[in-house]
Amino acid sequence: MKKILFKGCGTAISTPFNENGVNFKEFEKLIEDQIQNKVDAIIVCGTTGESSTMTTEEKLSTIKCAVKTSNSRIPIIAGTGGNNTKQVIEYSKQVEKLGVDGLLIVTPYYNKCTQNGLFKHYEEIAKNVTLPIILYNVPSRTGVNIEPKTCLELSKIENIVAIKEASGNISQVAEIAHLCGDNLNIYSGNDDQIVPVLSVGGIGVISVLSHILPEYTHNMVHNFLNGNISKAQKMQLDVIPLIKSLFSEVNPIPVKAALNMLGYNYGIPRLPLTKISTEKETLLKNELMKFSK
Repeated sequence: MKKILFKGCGTAISTPFNENGVNFKEFEKLIEDQIQNKVDAIIVCGTTGESSTMTTEEKLSTIKCAVKTSNSRIPIIAGTGGNNTKQVIEYSKQVEKLGVDGLLIVTPYYNKCTQNGLFKHYEEIAKNVTLPIILYNVPSRTGVNIEPKTCLELSKIENIVAIKEASGNISQVAEIAHLCGDNLNIYSGNDDQIVPVLSVGGIGVISVLSHILPEYTHNMVHNFLNGNISKAQKMQLDVIPLIKSLFSEVNPIPVKAALNMLGYNYGIPRLPLTKISTEKETLLKNELMKFSK
């Protein structure tokens, strides 16, 4: 059985920017609020964190800030993926020294490697780091899908412990669970599929929704894991309209707008992402208001 980094809800936390770079004051505030409202882990400098438009110095400083703010209360997992295997290894080694609990490593993008290339990429990284690794499969962004048989081979590597599955294909998730069993823990990478993924053996979610509803998302997962299936199912279905509004434009455009609506000074995404459109902002505001009633 592989190491479990966390069970429940991990927030794929957004990064606030201002004219000076990262707004660490707001970042610390959000992390503290997340911890106080029962999230089970924080995932920093991933897709939602806009790592692709951050400098290496900014990413390392942001990860340090998350580790310091958490102060070992919940796990901090750092996104260190990329499409250059050598660079991923070098960067992951730097991040390992910062006190994080695990690494989230997205599939290589743009190169469009084969399944054998995927295996070799992750194998080489795993050989060169000691921390537990969560694979991140999000083909809609990367153009590459980790197939179940490749997951099986990767699950045989000791420090590859889990997968964030955001393919949207529940049949694929079920096959991964069938093939890998306890050798690969599964986290939903889609907020609208938390309960479906749990139903085929998942142990949690790496979430965007939990920025807005941290305790609710935590409770949804733990209700399911504790056997209160009908309650978890109702929670999943009730929150679908809000989830849709949080993904009405490319993530993290809407969630940053939502955080601003909730009183955080989270700014707007960095180019090439842009401020949310007026139409989608109104939709998001309406859904937030409905859900808070």
